Amino acid sequence: MTISQDAFRVCITGGVQGVGYRAWTRGQALQLGLTGWVRNEADGSVSALIVGSQDATGAMLERFWSGPSGSSVSDVKAEEATLDEVPNDFRIVR
Repeated sequence: MTISQDAFRVCITGGVQGVGYRAWTRGQALQLGLTGWVRNEADGSVSALIVGSQDATGAMLERFWSGPSGSSVSDVKAEEATLDEVPNDFRIVR
């Protein structure tokens, strides 16, 4: 039996760099059993790819709004992603 997996590319904007947002995201993603990556962008936003069950991706999309203490999230935009290859872990990429 194969479990259906959802995949989303996410852009988080606001005060999300320099506050541990990437490390926080990785911790939350691992807690939810997600795979993918998170990275800082040159425009001050944070981008992420999250892959996992519908429940886990839904929970992570909600959690992005809270972020770690010190962050100030102004927007979370998510779009479904089509993957050629499913990641096998969750990484912070630079």
